[in-house]
Amino acid sequence: MEFGVFLLLICAPSFTSTLQVQDPWTPNITDLTFKNTDFAMNLYRKIADHHDDNIFFSPLSVSTAFVTLSLAARNSTYSEILSGLNLDMLDQTGQLEIIPQLFQYLHGNISQDGALKLEQGTSLFVDLHFHVEKAFSDQIKQFFDAHIENVDFGNAEMSKEIINKHVRRKTGDKVKELVTSIEPLTRMMLINTIFFQGAWESPFDPDSTKMSRFYVDKYNIVQVQMMLISDSFYISTDEELKTKVLRLPYLGGAAMLIVLPDSHIDYTLIDDEINAERFLHWIKNMKKKKLEVHLPKFNLEQSYPMHNILPAIGIQDVFRDTANFTGLSQEPGLKVSQVLHKAVIEVNEKGTVAAAATSVGFTPYSLPTTFIVNRPFFFFIYHEATNSLLFMGRMVDPTQK
Repeated sequence: MEFGVFLLLICAPSFTSTLQVQDPWTPNITDLTFKNTDFAMNLYRKIADHHDDNIFFSPLSVSTAFVTLSLAARNSTYSEILSGLNLDMLDQTGQLEIIPQLFQYLHGNISQDGALKLEQGTSLFVDLHFHVEKAFSDQIKQFFDAHIENVDFGNAEMSKEIINKHVRRKTGDKVKELVTSIEPLTRMMLINTIFFQGAWESPFDPDSTKMSRFYVDKYNIVQVQMMLISDSFYISTDEELKTKVLRLPYLGGAAMLIVLPDSHIDYTLIDDEINAERFLHWIKNMKKKKLEVHLPKFNLEQSYPMHNILPAIGIQDVFRDTANFTGLSQEPGLKVSQVLHKAVIEVNEKGTVAAAATSVGFTPYSLPTTFIVNRPFFFFIYHEATNSLLFMGRMVDPTQK
């Protein structure tokens, strides 16, 4: 199971148009997912800078929330958001609606397969005494099918419970308390939720799951529940990074990509080398092979104060008193005070539930008949038809939830 929740808290200071593109190059969904993947890797590296622990988040949830907010931003605030999301190159015409429309198309493509359970939602909670510009509310309804609800932020406890109840409902009761406190000057909360439930195309046999060793590092070994399956899977090898890549498909058009560094390679050395081009090379250069796969069961719940992380990728102006959100409201001095992201994942024998150009040579060689995931690894959950990255993570110690 994967769940992702993303919240933007917007506070006051203390004291549908038709898409027409004249440019000869019009960005498409492939361009968007490529840029989104590079943004995901950039954000991952900034999260990894803070610690060496397990990581799990939904880059699509984060980018969707900020693209929603970009519809209200103007001037440098708008430019910073697009640059930080790695989307500025797609904004060639200066029309605010191009990128939101691409996200609308992307979400439509992902959700059109009924066999894939993936639900994403955007909700705007607005204070009773705060006026939101109609153009903004119309746009977020149009592009993101946003739910807009009035709450009394003056009553902090009641509004907190309304919002947390909404998040619990949207994530199958997996993310129970996203909001722990509400600042007195809160005017609006923008929340994006993403819920994914995937069943393996080839389920693991629960009777084959056994306790086994997992080597966190050469000094630390833990016991984990190791699942086992023998079947044909697609795999590839990255000779330059000294890693093996395994694709585990879900029913309905999604897959998990397991990236396993060789036993003598420090996983932290790979952090700076993962990007969208390499990700696509892994997928495109896979060969099918009969394989015995050993994969640990695990579940994670990770929370990140993104307001402490996003400035490192250039999104700074939104947090300052000089932020320009005149597309949101004529109330002066609005700024973002908190950015919260929480993601939950559970991987077991049945599947997963979660609420979130280089000239590298990929030369296949004869892999062993076993693919044993018994040391730190990276994992990516993506929609196969669009190569859209839904969730990504780093598993260092499966016993740490």
